Formats: sequence, structure tokens, C-alpha cells
Amino acid sequence: MSELAEPMARSDQDWMSAMDLVAEDDGYLERLGKRHWAFFAEQGTTLLVTFERAEAVRARDSRMPAQYDLARAQRWSILTVLAEGETFWRDPAVWGYFDRLVDDAFFDDFDRVVFYGAGPAGYAAAAYMVAAPGARALLIAPRATMDPAIAGWDRRHRAARRLDFTRRYGYAPDMTGGADRVWLVHDPLHGPDAAHAALFRRPWLTVLNARRTGEATEAVLAATGVLDRALVAATEGRLTPAGFARLWRTRRSNPAYLRAILTEAVARKRPWMETLICRSVTRRMNAPRLQARLAGLTGGKG
Repeated sequence: MSELAEPMARSDQDWMSAMDLVAEDDGYLERLGKRHWAFFAEQGTTLLVTFERAEAVRARDSRMPAQYDLARAQRWSILTVLAEGETFWRDPAVWGYFDRLVDDAFFDDFDRVVFYGAGPAGYAAAAYMVAAPGARALLIAPRATMDPAIAGWDRRHRAARRLDFTRRYGYAPDMTGGADRVWLVHDPLHGPDAAHAALFRRPWLTVLNARRTGEATEAVLAATGVLDRALVAATEGRLTPAGFARLWRTRRSNPAYLRAILTEAVARKRPWMETLICRSVTRRMNAPRLQARLAGLTGGKG
């Protein structure tokens, strides 16, 4: 464990024991102020940097970061910065931690560095990647900022409006300036996420669309297996719009996605859309309820 790590309370150790065990071999688990921790496991010459809520780790049976299994399978090192609550990682202790990584030339030890995050964690991934010039990033529906002067239209994360997004590592789109490549996945039909995506537009950034995923873009990508495959492709620098589109076709078999588009068709009173969806699904899958719905829509003609 890092010599800089603060002693952790027993309640910390209860849910951090799995990470602590991994860190003992070749890494560290370090406390960063009152509400953040850094978990690092050295497993290879590629480094995956992720940001995650501590609550999510506690709720997981493995008590490990979400991308840990992928990193281990790919023989990547992983650095995950955990946050207790919705902090947006706007904490001088986190700024200082990344400053130390820069001073120690930590990122220079790796052949490739890729940052990953979704939603508020996507903000953090974009904001802190400036510490590793030449890094790549995969961002899922990231927030550009929650500064009311810029993003006052975003009614989510109201408590975050009190945070300071003007100081160090502040405006996420500007912090991507030293990147090799950045890929941003979002639902262009979801107003707030589309507005944030527009703020990120830069020559080195590629926008990838995941339509009709709304607030659940990351969850749908994960459930369909697209997320891991896209993250591997991004890390290797071969993620393209055409390649992502091929991956994204797997959504057609994802129950959550199918429910979402059916709900939208019903809400908009578009029986023709319902018919198309039901017909497409029943031709590919065993779906008795949709088969019955299709019969009702078409008078039994299929």
C-alpha cells in the first residue's frame, strides 16, 4: 500500500477488503481526503483509468470496480478513483493526487493510457485526462460542467451546482486538449446529454450515437456486451463509427432497449412503429407477449 495512504477506519476496511487484498500484491489503496479513494493494481503496460461511485462498489458482490475484471482479462493495469456520493470528483485532494502522479511521471510508465467514465464519472475522466498527454478516452454521456453559468439548462445534479467547476481540472472539454483520441457515446435524442455532447465538440473527438438509451446509456451498453468491446477497441485505437454501429446492432436483442422503444411507440401513439418493432423481434426471438401484441395490431396477419 502507498506510503501516502491515510489509515482507514474499520468501516472502510469492511467493504474495501477485496481491493486491499489485490493492492497488497502490486498496487495500493489510498485515501484522498474525506470522500475519495484511489485503487491501483499493476497488471500490465496498458493503464485503464476509471471513476466510480463508492456506493456502486459496495453494492457489487465482488466489491471491486466495475472494469476490474475486464482489465484483469486484458492484462491491463487499472486505476480507479472512488467517490463517496455525487462529488463530481471536484475535491482539492483529488487534484493534488493527480498532480503527484504527474510529478512522479506515473503515466510515463505505461505504453498506453485510456480514461473511462459515464455521466458524472465521464466528466471526471475527461477533466483528469489532461494529466496524461497522449491518452485516449471513452466517455459515456459525460457532463461538460455543472457550472450554472454554462449548463444552467441541465436540471439534474442540482446539488452539484454548488461545486466549483472553474478552478483546476474544471471545464472538461478543455481538459481533453492533449488527448490522442476521445470517443463520446450518447443518446442524441436525450436533450441534456446531447447538449453536453455539443460542448465537447473538438477535432480529436468522435461522437458515437446510442439512440433511445436515455439516462441508461451505460447500462444498456454494459448489458449488451457492447461496453467492454468498445472499451477494448478504444484502448487499441481502432474504434470507428462503422465498428461501433456493428457492435450497437446487438441492442436489438436487449430486453431493456426493446422495452424502451416499445414504450416510446405507445406513448407517441404510433401503432405502425409498434408493429415494426414486434415483427422484427418475433422474427429473431421467442417472445410470446410481443407475438400476441403483433397479432392484435395486425388482426392476426403477422
